[in-house]
Amino acid sequence: MTQVSLEKLIAGARAGLLVSFPTDTVPALATLPEKAELIFAAKQRSQDKPLILMAASAEDLWPYVKGTENEYKIWQQLTDKYWPGGLTLVLPASQRLPKVMNPTDPTTIGIRVPNSAIALTILAQTGPLATTSANLSGQPPLQTMAEISAQFPDVLMATTESQDEIPGLGIPSTVAKWTGINWQILRQGVIKLDSAIDK
Repeated sequence: MTQVSLEKLIAGARAGLLVSFPTDTVPALATLPEKAELIFAAKQRSQDKPLILMAASAEDLWPYVKGTENEYKIWQQLTDKYWPGGLTLVLPASQRLPKVMNPTDPTTIGIRVPNSAIALTILAQTGPLATTSANLSGQPPLQTMAEISAQFPDVLMATTESQDEIPGLGIPSTVAKWTGINWQILRQGVIKLDSAIDK
């Protein structure tokens, strides 16, 4: 089990290594956005399943998306209400986003700010990270550190007070995609939304 201190995990993430940490939904597998191919390889994940860009604040994420002034207002109404929390917004991507985050459609990106103290502590020091659930593609999200270390022996994990249980609801985030005029709900998760959420 590659358990390290929080400081070493943060240093590892900054150096482009794969790390895992708890979030408010399911444990995350994360790395620098430009190293996203490491996640695809580790998870045996299809290239057409994009990753989520996670950060400690909305301000850290806005440079990675692009929209009109009015669109930003609509997006921010939602983030003000639900972030930090279990809502992922899929928005038009800016040029700043590395193509490896979403290889088959680099024009969009999912973004989220998790409601988890440890995740926010890490993200505040690493900047935005490419993330996804810690599991092999197509399998249920792993819930304990023991499961994660067995499946991903090289991934760095922070030593926590309770060695095995990872806080989190065990339910993935809700995913809402901006279509240019309204929201399309791609996945109902922790937060229950309907497509009229922007009204």
